[in-house]
Amino acid sequence: MKRERHEEIWDFEHELAGGGGGPKLILGLDGGTTNTICICMPIIPFTSNHHHSPPVYARAVAGCSNHNSVGETAARETLEQVMAEALSKSGSTRSAVSAVCLAVSGVNHPTDQQRILDWLRDIFPSDVEFFVENDAVAALASGTMGKLHGCVLIAGTGTIAYGYTEDGREARASGAGPILGDWGSGYGIAAKALTSVIRAYDGRGPETSLTSSILHQLQLSSPDELIGWTYADPSWARIANLVPVVVSCAEAGDQVATDILLHAVQELASSVKAVVRRLGLCGKDGKDSFPLVMVGGVLETNRRWDIGKRVISCLVKDFPGTRPVRPKVEPAVGAALLAWNYIIEQSHQEHSDVDYD
Repeated sequence: MKRERHEEIWDFEHELAGGGGGPKLILGLDGGTTNTICICMPIIPFTSNHHHSPPVYARAVAGCSNHNSVGETAARETLEQVMAEALSKSGSTRSAVSAVCLAVSGVNHPTDQQRILDWLRDIFPSDVEFFVENDAVAALASGTMGKLHGCVLIAGTGTIAYGYTEDGREARASGAGPILGDWGSGYGIAAKALTSVIRAYDGRGPETSLTSSILHQLQLSSPDELIGWTYADPSWARIANLVPVVVSCAEAGDQVATDILLHAVQELASSVKAVVRRLGLCGKDGKDSFPLVMVGGVLETNRRWDIGKRVISCLVKDFPGTRPVRPKVEPAVGAALLAWNYIIEQSHQEHSDVDYD
C-alpha cells in the first residue's frame, strides 16, 4: 500500500491490531454538493429485495465532495476522511475492505472516473475492487436494491435524471450545474426566488410575499442587502436552503412563488422524459412499466405543495407505466449494494466455471 500525504487520517489503524480479522467489508459512498456519506457493510448473504435492508456496521458524514464545487484537493480530503471515519467506527482497517463503490456528483466523464480510480489505488490494498460512478447511479440503486434498471430523478441542491436499461445502456439529462441550467433543482428554485425579489424591488416584476419571507429568513432589512448576502458566499447549498421559504409562499397563494415551482415541475419532468425516450424504458407503445426512483429534498412528500407528486402527474400523461419508488435505504447503501451485487455475481460465475470444468 502506497503512503498518502494525509496518512495521519489512518492513524487509528495502528490501534486496531487484527482489524481485518472479521467479515470482509464494502464501503459505499454517496458524495453530493451538500454532504458526503460513507457506510460500511459486510459481505454476508442477505435477501436483496425491497423488504429487507442490508446490515450496516457504521456510517460517517462529511462535507461536499463535488470537485467542481470545492476543487480536487478538498474533494479528495473529504472522501478520504469520511472513509477513514466509517472504518474507524466499525473497528476495522483497510485490510478488511474487499470493495469500494464511490458515487459522487461531478463524475461526468471517463477521465473523472480514471482520476478517482488512480487515487483510490494509492490508498487501499491492491486486491480491493473499485467502482466509481456519478451519485445518480447510487440513488437509482437505492431504490432498486442494487439492480441497475429504470430511471432516477434527483432533485436536491442540484438535479439530474439518470437511466439504465437491463442490457446496460444508459442516459442522463440535466446535472450540468447551476451555470448551465439545473432548473428544477433546489438551487434553481431559490435563485429564481431571489431574482424575483430583486425584480419586484426595482419595479421590473410583480410584488411578491417572497420579499418579506426571504428577508425575514435571512434577518435582512432590505432587498438591497440581498446582493451582499448572495455574493458573500454564493455556494450552491447555501442558496438552495431557501427552497422551504418558496414552498411556504406558494402554499399561502403567492403567484410568483407558485410560478417558480410550476416551472421547476416542468423542468424536472422534461429531464425524466428525455431519459425515458432515449432508452425506450416505456416500450414501443409508451405504456411499459419502469421504476422511477425519486430522491432529494425538493421531492419530499411532507408538504401541501408537493413537487414530487406534481412531477409524477405530469409524467403519467405520457408514460402511464411510470412506477414511483421512494427508496427505503439511502444512496450510500445503494452504492454498497452495487458492489455487493457485482461480488456475488462474480462468485456465482466462478462457481459455475468450476462446476463446468
